Amino acid sequence: MRHTKQYYLRRLHRYLGVTIGIQFLLWTAGGLYFSWSDMDEIHGDFQRRPAPLLAPDTAIWVSPSVVIANLRAAGEQPDSILSLRLVPVLDAVCWQVIFFEKDTRHRHPRKAHLADAKTGALRPSLSKEEAVEVAARQFNGVPTLQSADYLESVPLDHEYRGNALPAWAVTFKHSSKTVVYVAAELGTVEKFRNEKWRVFDWLWMLHVMDYESRDHIGNWLLRGFSILGLLTICSGFTLFVVTSPVIQKWAKR
Repeated sequence: MRHTKQYYLRRLHRYLGVTIGIQFLLWTAGGLYFSWSDMDEIHGDFQRRPAPLLAPDTAIWVSPSVVIANLRAAGEQPDSILSLRLVPVLDAVCWQVIFFEKDTRHRHPRKAHLADAKTGALRPSLSKEEAVEVAARQFNGVPTLQSADYLESVPLDHEYRGNALPAWAVTFKHSSKTVVYVAAELGTVEKFRNEKWRVFDWLWMLHVMDYESRDHIGNWLLRGFSILGLLTICSGFTLFVVTSPVIQKWAKR
């Protein structure tokens, strides 16, 4: 009877190990990459110049109420403000307004506008040339443009997922294959994405087992494999206990 129990326990442990062994290997490989990587390099911080600071010229900046009035005059219906701040846009200073409109169900989607900080006049979204210039000013060195693509939507697994759209994806000729994402309506650089980040993101997808959006760590596949992993470890310890001559001899005393 004892040998029969050991037989089935061995089979259980073996099949559990085969089932989740590959995922254990992926978890370990991902963990090694995460722990041995420089996050500043993955985030592209070494390539990114800090945004210029603003001089406190409050005497020449219009009140935000002027901007809101101009938004209403342009046909917008701001109901609540999510964010209102001053940002440098090339050689100008602008009010950046992010808001929700009246009667917007579930308060989504949000809208954004730029307005000249001196006059309150609304300005259009960044053109391709402006976006390239904004990206170049925050990219270390003297970058050479490779391409600039306008993005109105991105897939769930895209490297720019979850960030402000529309945006310009500006790629410079660089060994890191970095893409600088500039939000067209916000006038600011939102993300730097390079090859090291893409490797990190791919390994993170395998780590959390979210093959669609890559960010959902509470999915049932990950939960299921975590439970199987716990069962594998428990079966291994149990198998050790029931097959160890020393433990069995001690237990008979």
